[in-house]
Amino acid sequence: MRLKPQQTGYVATKIGIDLANAPFITLPKGREAVVEACKKIIDENLAREHALDEKIKDILDDNNDEIEFQHVDERQLFFMIKKKMAPEAGVIMNYDDRYNDLAHLILDELYENYLAEYTVNENQIKNVIFKAFKAFSDAYDAIDTIVYEKIKGMTKEVILGSQDYELLYERYYQEELSKRGML
Repeated sequence: MRLKPQQTGYVATKIGIDLANAPFITLPKGREAVVEACKKIIDENLAREHALDEKIKDILDDNNDEIEFQHVDERQLFFMIKKKMAPEAGVIMNYDDRYNDLAHLILDELYENYLAEYTVNENQIKNVIFKAFKAFSDAYDAIDTIVYEKIKGMTKEVILGSQDYELLYERYYQEELSKRGML
């Protein structure tokens, strides 16, 4: 699952909750400080990927005539270029590897800024962070389907993509996250 910019706060909150609930971790500056640090790191990672995506779009735009002439599938070409350019841009394409890398970055940030104290192996802390990413990722599809069905089942028709739809989607999405203890 590709993380969307509006979801970084949810993932950061999930990480903060999971770390706060872990019996072998204390958060001297509180959960909110941890959530803020996590969100910053995740946002920076997404910004790096967004910059790469924009660079690839520019390449495709510059070569649009050739792409059309060759009848190339633009989505497939986009992915192939991204896969080739990702390492030099510092973007990890495999999501499990990416979550693992982010878990290391977050752990380093928490340690360096005295946001978390623990007496166990660092891998145990990293695993809590990694599992929070995975839990959010795994829950996303189920939550998305539930929210879509709720909106679709309303007596008043709400048009997909409208401002009303987006507001309802966000409200129901947060409700589902709360039910799962992710907020």
